[in-house]
Amino acid sequence: ARLARAYIDLNREPWELDPAMFEDELPEYARSRSARVAAGLGAIARVAAEGRPIYARKLTFAEAQARVELAHRPYHDALDRLLAAARSAHGCAILLDWHSMPAAAARGHRARGGGPCDIVLGDRFGAACSPKLTALVERELESLGYRVARNTPYAGGYTTEYYGRPAKRTHALQIEINRALYMNEVTREPTEGLARLTADAGRLTRALADLDVSSLR
Repeated sequence: ARLARAYIDLNREPWELDPAMFEDELPEYARSRSARVAAGLGAIARVAAEGRPIYARKLTFAEAQARVELAHRPYHDALDRLLAAARSAHGCAILLDWHSMPAAAARGHRARGGGPCDIVLGDRFGAACSPKLTALVERELESLGYRVARNTPYAGGYTTEYYGRPAKRTHALQIEINRALYMNEVTREPTEGLARLTADAGRLTRALADLDVSSLR
């Protein structure tokens, strides 16, 4: 995925659209009443940071269709194929959906061991993956020195909810990372923390690669 999230958000349903943003009527299959749409953060966002409006004009539904066909559909088709291949090869698939969160959001929520959280694990309150997977990732991250919280303030978005089907051998876990760990949020320049975070993400991935996936079934 190499397009800006404001152009089309891959972590939303494809037709999760705000009718107030469009000059023509949306089709009946559009999902226009979600909490994310109400917040201005549907598949095509209405607002950017601090509630600033993105568009000075109304869009056409044809523009939304073009964005879905250009990016959203191919991305999720590819993800479907990768998960199917993993299930075929290993008996189950694990999807880690990595995101970043503003430092301000992290400061408002406490980690399990106290203090503001560095990382939030979202498993849709246990619905999107085996609790053993969430616990393993939590332990690994805490052993690396990170303060970890679960599901608050981020329990997992469309990707976690849509693909996380433990009963069908697909486990999805969203991982939200405090941006202060690796970047200056004002200048958006990376800090020295980026190298450590990159190395630790590799360590977590290797730990999962060694996991006996039969324990998740």
